[in-house]
Amino acid sequence: MSWLRASFRIAPAAAEALADALLERGALAVELADADEGTPAEQPIFGEPGAEPLPLWRHQRISVLFPRDADARAAIRAALAALGLEAEPSVALQPVAGRDWVRATQQQFAPIEIGPRLWIVPSWHAPPDPSAVNLILDPGLAFGTGSHPTTWQCLRWLHDNLTPGASVLDYGCGSGVLAIAAKRLGAGPVVAVDIDPAALEAARANAATNAAEVAVASPDAVPPGPYDVVLANILAGPLELLAPLLASRAVAGGRIVLAGILTGQAADVAAAYAPWCDLVQVSEKDGWACLAGARKG
Repeated sequence: MSWLRASFRIAPAAAEALADALLERGALAVELADADEGTPAEQPIFGEPGAEPLPLWRHQRISVLFPRDADARAAIRAALAALGLEAEPSVALQPVAGRDWVRATQQQFAPIEIGPRLWIVPSWHAPPDPSAVNLILDPGLAFGTGSHPTTWQCLRWLHDNLTPGASVLDYGCGSGVLAIAAKRLGAGPVVAVDIDPAALEAARANAATNAAEVAVASPDAVPPGPYDVVLANILAGPLELLAPLLASRAVAGGRIVLAGILTGQAADVAAAYAPWCDLVQVSEKDGWACLAGARKG
């Protein structure tokens, strides 16, 4: 499928009303932009949530997307006339080729190497190394595809440090990728926990896709443990608040692994866990830190 784009300049005071009028006359989409974009006269405009509406640019350009066979000029004339704007602007028309948006989106997600034994592979890709542990995971509503530095660091910790047969609690599991990776890397009992029902649904589906036996539960239904490894990839604030709970779920000598922490927040998070665990920064990636340590006896 293809479309037709019409672009022209318009007085800022009339721009928003004209956009509505064009949509009423068959336009598929309307974009308002600075006509001076890319020139020294470009006008930066910034706003904050809850602030007063921002003014439009001094020189306004409107771009309108029509079906390929539409009479764009006639629709523009009718919209102008409905607003009492009789002067017809100079309209530039340009065909817009159709695009396979599904394929374009898929091309943004390639297999991710966590380590020699572990890859995250979208379902539409062949595994780069069939002999490795290849987790089939597609982008979805729940956080955790392996591409974010915090998820990658936790996965790398599991790749390098998980003892076969160890029990694992993944608290704040999102897509379930950490729990699934732990199970596929040889963990014993694995539990994935999240407060978001969509995350729990995604974790169950991803565990089934990867033939990983993972128990998925809301926080009020978590088996008490304790666990040999407690993972939590959340954010610094919640991690600090959860310190007593997460520490209580680890066996004496068990490992606590935390991520979702900016490097500047690492000291505060470590301090919150100090009564139970001496956490140290074990990795850093793109400004994000991963902390790990053993639960005190």
